[in-house]
Amino acid sequence: MSTVKINFVDALKTSIAWGLKNLPSIIGAVILWALTCWIPYLNIGTTIALITIPIEISKGKVISPTFIFDSKYRRYMGEFFLLNGLRFQGIALGFAMFIIPGIVINLAWSLSNYLLIDKEKNPMDALAESNKATNGNKAAMFLSNLAIMIIIIIFVWIFGYLGVIGNILTFLLLIAVSPILFSLKAYFYKTLVLDAEVAVQE
Repeated sequence: MSTVKINFVDALKTSIAWGLKNLPSIIGAVILWALTCWIPYLNIGTTIALITIPIEISKGKVISPTFIFDSKYRRYMGEFFLLNGLRFQGIALGFAMFIIPGIVINLAWSLSNYLLIDKEKNPMDALAESNKATNGNKAAMFLSNLAIMIIIIIFVWIFGYLGVIGNILTFLLLIAVSPILFSLKAYFYKTLVLDAEVAVQE
């Protein structure tokens, strides 16, 4: 993979644009997941699909809420559990070493689920490729996430002075947050993996 760099401003603008464009679809996908999460086996595929929504968003089109029922996601059940078992153990160990290593490891491995599903990497390769792809970009990734969270906190603080209307606005804001955060991850994946692959081929 090439040394593609994340543009902080572009990351925020793109994630907001993609998030708002896919807002109804993502809400629909979450509702469908909630309605079917009690169904054994099917719920594994829909959960994997929900977690890897950024793959679909990164393609630049409006997703369909029903994509979570695609049977391909259930095929990765074993690899998904293995990958995330390793990932969470590594992150937990990092947090035990005074927090900052945990944050760094979390960012380093943040693309691994997408590489597992989209590029069909095995769990160890997915972790390694994610670490390689995010190298030199972790600070920009962290700051992009932090900027969105700060914006949310500011708006929630302002809405707190508006009484009932403020509560409604806060609720609507929180609904819009998830699609934007999903889209930010989609931007990271597109920039650091998909665009990097194109750059290498050229």
